[in-house]
Order: sequence, then C-alpha cells, then structure tokens
Amino acid sequence: MAGRDLRALFSTNDRGLEAVEAFTNRQAQWELVAAALDEHLRHVADPGFDVEDLEGPRNNVLVFHGVGGIGKTTLSRKLEAVLVGADQRPVQWGEPTWAGERILPMRIDLARSAGTSFEDVVLTIRAALTELGRPLPAFDITLRRYWETQHPGESLEEYLRRGGLAGRFGKAMPQQMQSALSDVAQALLLPGTIGTAAGALVGSLTRALRERRQTVRALAGCARLADLLEAEPDLETLSFYPHLLAWELAQLPADKRVVPVILLDTFEDVGDRTHRDLERLIQRVVWLMPNCFFVVTGRSRLQWADAALQGQLDYTGPTAWPGLALPAAVPAARTARPSQSRGRQVLVGDFSPEDCDDHLARRLTRDGAPLISEDIRQVITDRSHGLPLYLDLSVMRFLEIRRTGRTPQPADFDHDFPALIARTLSDLTADERHVLRSVALLDAFDLTLATAAAGLPHEAPALRLIERPFVRENLFGLWPYHLHGLIRSTVRGADDQADDRWSARDWEQAAQRALTALGDQWSAHTGRDRMLLVSCLRQGLALARDFRLDLGWLAEAAWAYVSDSVWEPLAPPVRNEGDGDMTTAADALVELLATLARRQHEHRSITASRLAAVTRTRLLPTDLHEMAVYYLAKAQRDLGDSAGSRAGMQLVANGQGRLAPAARRGLAHLARVAGDFPTAHDVAQTLGWDGRQHRIEGDILWPHGDMTRAAAAYAVARDQAEQHGVAGERATSQAQRAFVLAFTDPDDADDELHLAEQLLSGLDLRATGLTVRIAALVRDAGAIPDLEAARALRAEIRGTGITAAEVALELALAFHHAVQGDHDKVRAVIDRMRELAQTGDYAYSSDLAHFMAGLPLPDRSPTVWLDGPDAVRARWHHLVESRRARIGHSE
Repeated sequence: MAGRDLRALFSTNDRGLEAVEAFTNRQAQWELVAAALDEHLRHVADPGFDVEDLEGPRNNVLVFHGVGGIGKTTLSRKLEAVLVGADQRPVQWGEPTWAGERILPMRIDLARSAGTSFEDVVLTIRAALTELGRPLPAFDITLRRYWETQHPGESLEEYLRRGGLAGRFGKAMPQQMQSALSDVAQALLLPGTIGTAAGALVGSLTRALRERRQTVRALAGCARLADLLEAEPDLETLSFYPHLLAWELAQLPADKRVVPVILLDTFEDVGDRTHRDLERLIQRVVWLMPNCFFVVTGRSRLQWADAALQGQLDYTGPTAWPGLALPAAVPAARTARPSQSRGRQVLVGDFSPEDCDDHLARRLTRDGAPLISEDIRQVITDRSHGLPLYLDLSVMRFLEIRRTGRTPQPADFDHDFPALIARTLSDLTADERHVLRSVALLDAFDLTLATAAAGLPHEAPALRLIERPFVRENLFGLWPYHLHGLIRSTVRGADDQADDRWSARDWEQAAQRALTALGDQWSAHTGRDRMLLVSCLRQGLALARDFRLDLGWLAEAAWAYVSDSVWEPLAPPVRNEGDGDMTTAADALVELLATLARRQHEHRSITASRLAAVTRTRLLPTDLHEMAVYYLAKAQRDLGDSAGSRAGMQLVANGQGRLAPAARRGLAHLARVAGDFPTAHDVAQTLGWDGRQHRIEGDILWPHGDMTRAAAAYAVARDQAEQHGVAGERATSQAQRAFVLAFTDPDDADDELHLAEQLLSGLDLRATGLTVRIAALVRDAGAIPDLEAARALRAEIRGTGITAAEVALELALAFHHAVQGDHDKVRAVIDRMRELAQTGDYAYSSDLAHFMAGLPLPDRSPTVWLDGPDAVRARWHHLVESRRARIGHSE
C-alpha cells in the first residue's frame, strides 16, 4: 500500500485530489537483495560457521549507491517494509526462497538531519532485538555498565523514549537488561541490591569468568566477554560490544533463531573521506556481527576493500571484503547501465521512461485517473533523465502552478530545479565542486581533461569526483567519464544559489580552458586518429559556439575532418536556418561542418541553402570561407546549376588555397558533364594526386566505353588514396571501378563490389553507396527478373537531389533493355535522360543509350568526344553484344 504524500496533500485545497508516495518498481534491486540474503542464510547455517571467527572474510554487506535523488532512501524503506511483512511485497517481486526463516529487519537513518550517533546505532540494534522476548545477558550487562559510566544519573528508559526507540520497538529493552543483571547476580549469589547496578556486578562476574566457575557456565562460552568487561567502558569499547550481540544470537535455540537485517541509510553522512571516525566504528559493528546482514544505501560505494585505507579503518582490502572489491579490469567509476552490480556494490540506476510515466501517473489522481496529463508527463520524463527527485520536484511544481489558478502546460516543465544543485554539491569539497562545474561543460572527459578544464595543478579533486555516483563511465569511450545527464544540465542551466556559484566570466574562462585542453590532446597525437579528431571537434565546436570563443585549433581540425571525406555527425546546427542567427566564426563553422555531415542524408537543395547562408555571413577566415564556397559549388553541380557551380569553383581555384586542386577537379567535372571531354581531359592532366587526377581520368574514359582503361585508372586512384590514408577517396574510387567492370565482366564485378562494400563500412558516403547499388544492377543487366528494386532506387535518388546518380541509374537500365533487345523501353529511358539533361548537362547520356541499342541519333549531338562518336558507339555496342553472348540472349 502506497503511503500518503503529505507534502502534496498540504499544497492544495483540492479535497478530491489523491496524492500518494508512489514506489516505482525496483525489482532488479530486490532480486539482488533476495539472492544475497539467501546466500547469507546458507552461510550462517553451515555447521562450520563460527560467529567468533574474527579473521575470516566478510560477505555480509550489500551496498546500493547512487546519485542524490535516485531513490535510495525510498528503496531502503521499501526493503524494510517488505522484510517485515509479505503483504508489502509487490507481486512481481516474487516469493523469496527463505520462507521458513525468521527475518528481523531494522532500518537506521544515518542522515545528519536525523542526529543519529554511534550510541544510537548500537541501541537501535539492541532495541529491535527485544522482539526475541528474552534478555541477552553478555551484551546487556556490558551495555548497562557503559551507560552508567558515560551517562551517570541519566535514565536509559527516558533516553529511549525521547529518541523514539521505545515507540518503535516497545519498552521491553530496559526490563530485559535488568532481568539479565538480576539473573547473573543470583547465579553469583550476590545480594539483591548489587543486581541492580552493573558496575558492582561486573567485578564479580569477571572473576567468575576468569576462574571458569560453573555458576557462569553459560556466559563462559563467550571467549571475549571478560576482556570487554575489564576494558574501560568508553565509546571505543562500545564499538566492540556488538560482538556480544552476535554471540548471543548464535546461542538462541533453533525455534527462536532470528537473522537481523540491518539497513543503514544515508551512509554518505557518516563522514567525509578524510575523517572516518564514525565510519570506523560502524564498520567494526558490521565485522563483529557476521551472522547479521547489512544493507547500506548511500551516494558512494564503500571503499572498505581498498587496501590503501589500512590504518584509517580496522578491516580493509579485498581479502577482508571480497564482495566489495572491484574486479581488477574494471576502474572504480560507475557505468551508465541502469542497475550495475559489481559483486556486492550496486549502482542504483535511473528510472526507465516507462517507470517515470507510471510514477507520475500514480502520484496525483482524481477518481482513479491521473491528474498530470500525458503530454506533461512526457516532458517531465524527457527532462528527468530518470532521476526520481526530479519527478517529485516536478509534481510540486505542478501543484504550485495550479494554486495560481492556471492550468499547467507542457512548456511549464522545461525547467531546471536549483534544489538539484544543492543536493549534488552538498557533500563535495570546494575543489570537487570546481571540477564538477568545469566538466559540466564537456560531454565526456578523462582525468587530464577534467583537471585542465578546472585549471587545477593536481588531479586529486578529479580523482575524488569520478568516484561519485553521478559520474558515469563508458569503458569503451575515448574519454571514459561523463556526468549524469540531468545533473549536467542542471549544473549548467539552473539558478545556482551556492556561495561559490560561478559568474558568467567564470564559465567563459572554464570553457576556454576546456577548449584549449581539447586542442592540446588533439595536437599531441602524431598519428591519424579519426576518433580523437571527431571527438575533439564535437566538444570543441560546442564550446566555441556556446561561449563565443575564437576558433584557434578548430580551424586546422576542420581541415583534417574534411580531408578524409568520411563525414561523421559533428554538432547540432545553429538554432534556425537563417544566416542572421550566425554571429560568430564559431557559429558559422559549426553550421558549415554540420551541413557537410548532414548532406549525406538530405536533399542537395537543403545543403545548398545552408551553405549559401554560411558564405553570406563572411564570418569565417578566408580558407574556411573557401571551403564553404567549394562545397556549395559541389551541391550546385549536383542540382544542375552548372553556372553557379562553375563560378564557385573558379573563385576557389583562383584563390590558390588548400582546395584549389579540388576546385580545378570540379571544373573538369563541369566540362565533362557538359560533354566537353577534351577540355575535361586537358584539365585532368594538371591535377595530380591533390586533384584526384586518376579518378577524373576514369570518369572521362568510361563514358567513351573504354572500361578497361577506366578500371585501371580507378585502381591507381584507389591505391593512391590508401597510401595517403584517405578512406573516403579509397571507397569512392573502388566503387567507380566496380561500376565500370560490371559492364564488362559480372564475375570480376562481384569481387570488386564486395571490396567496395567493405571499404564503405563505417563511412557515411551516400553518393558512393548509390554507385555500388547501381553497379549491382549493371552486373545483372539482361537477366534482372523485375525492376521493382530499380524503381525504388530511383525514388531514393530523387530524394537526394544527386543528378549524377540518377543519370547513372538510367544508363544501367538502358544497358539492361538494350541487352534484352527491347528498343521501346530503351526509348523510354532516353526520354527520361532528356528530362534530366534539360540544363545541358549530361546530354551525352542519351547518346550512349542510342549507341547501346544501335539506334541513330535524332539530331546532331553537342557532345565532343576524345576520339569521335563512331568509336564510342562501337565500344558501347560491343559491350551489349558481349553481355548477350554471355547470357545466351539473341535478338
């Protein structure tokens, strides 16, 4: 049964409102508790288990850690309730395997606000055990002596009543303790008055234990009782008394046996990682009570298995706490998986979107229906990143808006809560807070990057920060660490009211440090590390854009990005498409590179529009401005705007910058598509590797039907690209080679196509991918059973705006129909080719279709061939006849 949400109920006058503290399913965590507790029960039931063994490893603790607000306290309370009564267990959690065992749960809140002292921890455990209905003499006598010494004149009964323990566990504890004293006094034949004072009793009992008298035979079985009775009864000694509790529990008859499950919540408030005094005492309790099971919830993992803590804590290292040790191959920071378990250290993960929606739907209801609408729940869920605290804060905001008389709208919840900052920063040192704000600027980071972004001379604060549960880890990432999404957005976006909050200038300086550090990492790498380049660019571009920073190393990195023609996604575009929204060079560079990456997935007209907007701003330095002009000219060529393309290519060629050879290549392309092959050939001879000379030669040769020489040219171009490490050019040249060989030898084409597909793997080259698919059609020409795939491919190509690809597809279809001798269908292809050539470009393609089918040209062609139309006609007709002979087709 979910409890009432009193905060929500007392935030509204709406009496029809139902507000409950919805517990969203944590089945995975319950399964871990059930499995660990079952293992513990089997361990303590083993005949070889010895409660007085002080050397054996301990596996009696399970830790749930996670970011503040993730629901650890709610989980702790739910576990206590479920262990108390099966009726509190959600149906989906299933039946535990220990149905016959008696489990005694007790939850201790260690939050500073609760004011729980170590004395309270010990008293709570003993008070919970009053349910046994019997004294625990060894412990009760020592505790009574401690109390009389440390709290003279103060009634234990009154203390328990004021602290609420009497209300939680009843008033039997003092009576049971007094009964223990009386029973021992009677066994020792002491006067009755002595039986009421532990101090007077202890001396006699200790002598009796040392002398091994039969009268105290029952207590004599506790080997260390006499030592504890003789020790000064101070706080340090008190921390060893739980050993006596554990011993007493082990002496219970089988029908009275009970297994305590002690839930220690808000463990982060036990102390910081410099002063571990209270943690040391609590750890001692866990160690000395091996027959009890402990469930710890807190923000950080327990470090007890870290051998480096020897001296600060009594029991440390992986041998002592095997379940708390991290595997050697796994660093200490957290992964991003929802409920990551490493032995007995479990990261409490974020809610799934479905859990978030369910939580919000059940928190506020009227007549059984959710009060928060579905569209608002969706916005809250998206913003929350699965953090339960954000959901709760949003519920209170919902009620707050309703109190104003206004109906809450989805836009009201595109909101950051400063309370999340306070919760996150509460237990961080000043240096850790400084590092946290610095890395909030980064999508991902490592220790070096975090330290440099923070401007600190040492890594220690960053090392401590990555231990926090809001720092997630991706073991396979270039930079392994990243902040929890909501924590990051809140630290950057919410109204920070902390005393050490940053000014706008502080944020800008941190962004500049982070940008410089990213550049240092990129420039320090001597090889061609594409992942490092792209990762540095992604983060660096966002920083430069958001904080209006100078480009610096980003300009050179942009050239490195473009040089490989791979086109991984880089960054979101400027918020609107208009160039008026670009006001800095960083804005323009982000839009330029993002557009170049996106052009593989959108119509070339959109690419041209965005690149034109970049060029109009004139915000980029000259070389990067020419980059924008060049790729705009390429898009214009794809769209059939040869005049605009020629003007842009000429401007870049005349500038003699880095793209001048590519621009001259572009001019050769324009001459080729216009049918001026001699001019294109002459330009090609001047290009060299930088202008991709051999690929351009292949582009000129294949329309002439000279497939053998074209294939050889493409092979040289591919090999040169491999030597220079340019993956995109290598794949493009190989795809073109497969295309031309598909006309001459389908068997060879199979191998070439396979290689092209391999080289394209991992690259984002849409036009080249289309070439490979067209080449497959050419390979099968004359034997294609139906053309549905070709029609689908035509529709896809038209969605890209790449005219050259559509021309190549129609040429493949003309070849297919010519091989089949279907001249009517060849003429239909010719009609489509003429539509594509209305601007004058690619007019030669319809000539080729006529040549294949042996049809006369209706008019004089404007195409200027290298060796005349007759030679070209003969070669294309020979290709058709050869394919017919191969497949056994005759007209």
